[in-house]
Amino acid sequence: METAYNYKEVMSRTERLAPGHRMCAGCGGTVAVRAVLRALHPEDRAVIGNATGCLEVSTFMYPYTAYEDSYIHNAFENAGATMSGVETAYRVLRKKGKLDKDCKFITFGGDGGTYDIGFQSLSGAMERGHDMVYVCYDNGAYMNTGTQRSSATPQFADTTTTPAGTASAGKVQVRKDLTAIMAEHHIPYAAQTTFTSNFKDLHTKAEKAIYTPGAAFLNVMSPCPRGWGYESSELMNICKLAVESCYWPLYEVVDGKWILNYEPKNKLPVEDFLRAQKRFKHLFKPGCGKLIAQFQAEVDTRWEELKNRCGA
Repeated sequence: METAYNYKEVMSRTERLAPGHRMCAGCGGTVAVRAVLRALHPEDRAVIGNATGCLEVSTFMYPYTAYEDSYIHNAFENAGATMSGVETAYRVLRKKGKLDKDCKFITFGGDGGTYDIGFQSLSGAMERGHDMVYVCYDNGAYMNTGTQRSSATPQFADTTTTPAGTASAGKVQVRKDLTAIMAEHHIPYAAQTTFTSNFKDLHTKAEKAIYTPGAAFLNVMSPCPRGWGYESSELMNICKLAVESCYWPLYEVVDGKWILNYEPKNKLPVEDFLRAQKRFKHLFKPGCGKLIAQFQAEVDTRWEELKNRCGA
């Protein structure tokens, strides 16, 4: 049974990510962090981990952090390992009677530090079943170091390491489906979400992830205005186009059961999502229609596979 929320109360909770950080205007990463931490119950304490990336360098300027909770900066590759160690130490101290208060453990990482560099430590933490949440704020490239491609970068995207031009149509490979990979670790909870009109999908999934015993993974599409090429004010519209075109479906996997959370009444063509971003502008030049058709076919295939998994 779905929990009934007073969203006015939820959205009025004290921010756990303080203002004054240096994230860009229109950055999805900041919105993702604020929304996830808002799902913590006000009386609960948390330890926040953070892999190196845009979020870390902009919210942590030693000796200051923008986090109201305990905070650990991790190297690019070991956020999962660090938080699993902290969670283990916490359980040992509770068992010895040296701690008597509940604490939650949440780690944030961008797609570079999650899909790629930190994948082995994330996979290990999930497989071992540590009582923690790993949140990927997926902006589709290594944005902090200059928009280099990652395995989260969609096909044909123009990045500094997959430049689009006369000899190239951008990134050759299709995007890795990390949410599905995490679900195959047989963890209690895995979900994919982004910023919908009232944040209900993101909030409910964040709360489930935090308060489900055991390992949980949350993949949040978090657009980047500089890397994707959109005006800051267009953040929510970009997310809406991603969901309505089924490029970024909203779903969750609860104890192995795949659940489709939203199916568009009128599925938009993926070119609506692509056209809104400068990183795909080369796809709309004369003679490139076949590339958009190829992109659409990939989206359609994944969408049908997901619906079959969910029994929709």
